[in-house]
Amino acid sequence: MPGAGPFYVYILASGRNGTLYVGVTNDIGRRSFEHRSGAGAVFTRRYRVHRLVWMEPYDGIAAAIAREKQIKGWNRAWKLRLIERDNPQWRDLYGELAGAP
Repeated sequence: MPGAGPFYVYILASGRNGTLYVGVTNDIGRRSFEHRSGAGAVFTRRYRVHRLVWMEPYDGIAAAIAREKQIKGWNRAWKLRLIERDNPQWRDLYGELAGAP
């Protein structure tokens, strides 16, 4: 069924307090792998932004896209606070994903 979840809004970082990238996907493991292998966005390849530091699940694509747009509109300090709230050590969450390639 189109629009059925789960969908994820996620933030990648080049390192702690580094360059950030906000995205949305219906397969967080696959998408994270694509970013890591250089098949993701040109921006993430150019700036070596591949550490998954934050993610939030949604049941529908509309809600996920709305949240992605909201976060993209935030200033950097707000994004950093969001990451620090849920992942204060800036762990790379990719290794914790079930079924990650």
